[in-house]
Amino acid sequence: MKTPIHLALLASLALGAMAASPAAAQSVLNIGLQDDPDTLDPATNWSFVGRHVLQSLCDKIVDIDEQGQIAPKLATSWEWNDDSTALTLHLRDDAVFHDGTPINAEAIKYNLERNLNMPTSRRKSEISAISSIDVVDGTTVTINLSAPSVPLLAALSDRAGMVISPKAGEELGENFTNAPVCSGPYKFVEHVAQDRIVLEKFDDYYDADSYSFDELIFRGMPDSNVRLLNLRSGQLDLMERLAATDVAATEADADFSVLPVVGLGYYGVTFDIGGEDANLDAGKKALVRQAFSLAIDRDALNQVVFEGQAATGNQPFPPQSFWYDQEFPVPARDVEAAKAKMAEAGVESVDLEVLVPTDAERQQVMQLVQAMVGEIGINVSIKPTELMTLLDIARQGKFEAHLVGWSGRVDPDLNITPMLSCGAAGNDAHYCNEDMDKLLAEARALKDPDARKEIYSEVISILQEDLPIVYLYHSKWIFAMNSDVQGFKAYPDGIIRLTGVTAE
Repeated sequence: MKTPIHLALLASLALGAMAASPAAAQSVLNIGLQDDPDTLDPATNWSFVGRHVLQSLCDKIVDIDEQGQIAPKLATSWEWNDDSTALTLHLRDDAVFHDGTPINAEAIKYNLERNLNMPTSRRKSEISAISSIDVVDGTTVTINLSAPSVPLLAALSDRAGMVISPKAGEELGENFTNAPVCSGPYKFVEHVAQDRIVLEKFDDYYDADSYSFDELIFRGMPDSNVRLLNLRSGQLDLMERLAATDVAATEADADFSVLPVVGLGYYGVTFDIGGEDANLDAGKKALVRQAFSLAIDRDALNQVVFEGQAATGNQPFPPQSFWYDQEFPVPARDVEAAKAKMAEAGVESVDLEVLVPTDAERQQVMQLVQAMVGEIGINVSIKPTELMTLLDIARQGKFEAHLVGWSGRVDPDLNITPMLSCGAAGNDAHYCNEDMDKLLAEARALKDPDARKEIYSEVISILQEDLPIVYLYHSKWIFAMNSDVQGFKAYPDGIIRLTGVTAE
């Protein structure tokens, strides 16, 4: 078996050979990601690491700023009608796709309809409120909704709002991911699976002067030790998800800098409730899931695995969030109460298989959870599973539980509806509560945050009872880079943005 050191040396040799090539004479930024993206099509991508690449490859209708507020991108301004059933976008007039075709109102209409209608689209549930799109003129689009949905604008700050060339979309169809033609500051060169993704600067980008590098090279390295060793050896310039245990040592080294930001999302154990392989006890009995949650010492998880760098949690939002419901604080571990729940459920023991991604951090989290819940008779078997394989299995409902995170969105609805509303594409739990769906629809119609928060409190009450997801913690996105990299900023969605970033 290869050790992390051996893996790092192999990776370094491969990267070193590349560094000696003529391309290395250009301005190149080498970026280490935790995984290799699943697809490079905004409509079908489902991996967090894919968002890092797509951020530079495919422009969005809107984006977010460092405070998590919606910011202009392809749309320079927008307005809602009085009842939040129509959103009008005003587009910039100087943007083009990588194939030279214009980004106009027709292109926006094409992309939104593609996201809604393509059979393999994962964006449907995010923008399902759209009923039609009207092209008002070349730079004006009105999006009509079947029901009020204020979160739609936030959805357009992620992959649902990324635009591809309609010409390329029609020509390539389902093969678009193999040769994507988008609209961002960088254009596609190649994707060698499990090795590298190469992008080169798009000189005709409307804001090209804000991007300094001629070439970006993304490499998936699941082991954070390997990523850090390659950063230290100079084979990487920037890496995402530095392990919390490496923060202090990396910060102490003047050759590197560390930049953390509290994330918008969560990590938790999702139970298959309505899928074909749902566990008859844990999946079908909320009391067993409540016992599971009560048996976990979330503070211990934070200290042991993350050296206190994470935030403990029990809701779709971190405790620091405006949307967090203080009526349901993070529970302390209570073994006796957990055993009582098991007894009330009528079970003495439960055997539960949990799929866990192969990275060391999540494996360690689940090993600690395994030991904790084992004390109340829940016998967890951990099945390490490559992330993309795990997601595919989960979509089919062929699992009992898994430990996966959600990277989070700026609108609270998007931390709940895509994963837990009835029939949503990302609803791994195959959970359905029609009363909760009605509340979520009511909240989507409101513009006033305080009024929305009251409704989300009712939603949280339901989730605390049903627990289709046992929320565990909210991690920080921790970036590390060599000290030559200047101007990098961390955003709360954890996505790498390279506007204004330089290397001395």
